[in-house]
Amino acid sequence: MQKFFDQFSRYFVGVLFIFSGLIKLNDPVGTQIKMEEYFEVFADDFGSFFNHFIPWSLEIGMIMMVLEVALGIAILIFWRMKWTGWVLLLLMLFFTFLTFYSAYFNKVTDCGCFGDAIKLTPWQSFAKDIVLMGFVFHLFWYKHTYVPVLRTREGDGLIMAVVSFSLLLGIRAINHLPFIDFRPYRTGNTIPQQMQPQEQPIIEYVFEKEGREIRSQKYLSEAGYKYVSSKVLNEDKTKPKITDYSVTTPDGEDKTAYTFEGNKLILVLFNVEKTSTKNIAVIRELTQKLEGKVDCFILTASSSESIEKFRHENQLAVPYYFSDATVLKTIIRSNPGIALWQQGRVLGNWHHNDTPSAEEILHLISNH
Repeated sequence: MQKFFDQFSRYFVGVLFIFSGLIKLNDPVGTQIKMEEYFEVFADDFGSFFNHFIPWSLEIGMIMMVLEVALGIAILIFWRMKWTGWVLLLLMLFFTFLTFYSAYFNKVTDCGCFGDAIKLTPWQSFAKDIVLMGFVFHLFWYKHTYVPVLRTREGDGLIMAVVSFSLLLGIRAINHLPFIDFRPYRTGNTIPQQMQPQEQPIIEYVFEKEGREIRSQKYLSEAGYKYVSSKVLNEDKTKPKITDYSVTTPDGEDKTAYTFEGNKLILVLFNVEKTSTKNIAVIRELTQKLEGKVDCFILTASSSESIEKFRHENQLAVPYYFSDATVLKTIIRSNPGIALWQQGRVLGNWHHNDTPSAEEILHLISNH
C-alpha cells in the first residue's frame, strides 16, 4: 500500500506542479498582475511594508513559476529529496495559507493557480490545496526513504537545464505575448459576443408535497406544493466572459459601441508612465500609413495630462479614449500593445516588439 501511495503522490504532485508552473510561464505578466493584487491586499491588511514588493512582482512571480516546474521535475526523479521535501512542504504551506486567506476574507477572487487556463473560486483553490497537502506531507514524511532515479550529477544537470529552459520560456513570453492565449480578448473572439451570457439561466425549484421532495425546472403553483428553495443549475454559463469593458472620451461620452464598428487599430497604453518607447517610432509609422484606411486610437487608463504629454513627445497623432487599467491589461499583455478589431472581432494582437506592418494589417482586414 505504501509503495502505491509513494508512486501516486510522486506523479500526482510532480505533474501538477509542472503543469501549474508551465501554465503561468505561458503568461508571466498575468502572474505579475496577480502578485501585485496580493501585495496590495497584504499592504492594506498587514502593513505598508508589502508595498515595497509591488515593483518586483514580475521577478518574484518568475522565481515562483520556475521553482514550481523545477520542484515538479525534482519530485518525479526523487532528486535530493531531503532538500526538495522541505522546500515543497514550505511552499505548499504558503500556498494553502494564501488560498485560505483569499477565500475566508474574500480578498482575491481568483488565486491564479493555473493562470487564465482554469479558473477556480477561492474555496475551490483552498480545497485543491488541502487535497494536495495530504500527498505533499506523505512525500515529506518518507523523503529519507526514496531512491533517486538518476545519479546525483545527472540529476543536478537535469534540474539546471529545467531551470534554464523555464527562465527562457518566461522571458520569451514577457518580450512577446503568451504562447497560448486563454483570455476572452484572444484572436478570433468577437468581443460583443463575449459580453453576452452563453446560456439563459436554468432554474431548478424544490417543492415539498405530502412529505416528499419534488424537483422541477418550472414553478409548480398547484395546490399542495410547498416551495422550499431554488438554484441556478448552469450558473457558470449565465455570466458573460467579459463584464467590465467600457470606453469613454475625455468628456465622459460612452464610445464602447464605436470600438465595435468597422476596422479599428487599438494602441493599448494602460500606463503611459511605464510605457516602453523602444518601438514607438515603428508604431507611429504604422498609424501614419493606415491614416484614412483604418481608425487608429489609443486606449489608456492614464490621466488626460499624462496621455497628452506622451502623444506630444512621441508625435502620436491619434485620438485617445479611456478604459479601466485591469481591462486593458487583460486585452493585451504589452504596454504598448496593438490590437486589430473588425466589427468587434479580434483579428490580431501584437506585442510592441512584434509590431505588424501596414501591409499585414490591410491584408488581415481584406481577408475577413
